[in-house]
Amino acid sequence: MGGVLMSGKPKVSRMCTAKRGRAKIGMRRGPSKMGGVLMSGKPKVSRMYTAKRGRAKIGMRRGNMIPFERRRQMMQAFENSEIVTLDDFKKRLKGISESTIRRDLKLLASEGEIVLLHGGAAKKMAGSYEASFGSRSIQNIKEKSAIAKFAAGLVSDGEVIYLDAGSTVLRMVKYLRNKDITIVTTNALIIQELEGARAKCILVGGELLLSTASLVGPMTDAELQNMYFDKSFIGISGFSIEAGINTPDSREAKKKQIVKKNSKESYVLADSSKSGKSTLCKALELKDVTIICEKETPILLEAGNYMLAEK
Repeated sequence: MGGVLMSGKPKVSRMCTAKRGRAKIGMRRGPSKMGGVLMSGKPKVSRMYTAKRGRAKIGMRRGNMIPFERRRQMMQAFENSEIVTLDDFKKRLKGISESTIRRDLKLLASEGEIVLLHGGAAKKMAGSYEASFGSRSIQNIKEKSAIAKFAAGLVSDGEVIYLDAGSTVLRMVKYLRNKDITIVTTNALIIQELEGARAKCILVGGELLLSTASLVGPMTDAELQNMYFDKSFIGISGFSIEAGINTPDSREAKKKQIVKKNSKESYVLADSSKSGKSTLCKALELKDVTIICEKETPILLEAGNYMLAEK
């Protein structure tokens, strides 16, 4: 998968097999190479990496759909209906058993994404929780694309950059893939965007948050504390005068603080829908970063540190 290195001791699978040009890569010990993505630490990403015909898919399992992808599609169902029944989920997730769907629903409920209703139906949770990646990735698409393209234009060959988790930051990859750069990331979805890429990628290990595809925790923090970046591009849940750059997860907040401290320049990617939004944890002060947004908002005008990306 185009020039990407892997290092450390990733807990990805229990075996390595090669048959008729297909490889299942699951090294438990020592450095390992897979295409061109460099993995460090001990990421709890999945049980198996499968490489087939030059494409990498993370942890492919029954029904040819990984748990994250199932839950992403389940959250998308709420875009068309406030309440979704078990039968609706079964029609959307063809080939996935009812017991698996029920387990996914319980997990999404435990993460505050949905409320379970009688008979297997579910209702999307309202409030200041972190929206799932699947839900966020289909919102404000034009705005996010403009911001991502503008942000990628700030990156020069030879630089080492950090890409945070988040749907807007992920959109930067298609504009960065052919640059002579090193990408360090805690976004588990970036691997699938790097087929044949010139850029080198280091995937930092840690605990995977299934709802956001973000790697967090002590292992992640320990790795990042010893890494230094020319530029960092940070994803957020909201920004406001009182709560600054904020996120619902304290682990995400700490990770962003480490990255900001170790970066020469730090940029926050946020469309205008996040302006004035406050969630549980303040990660950074507004004055400490430059916000890239598609239009001016009263909070941006008051903060002063921002750049506009035209749609």
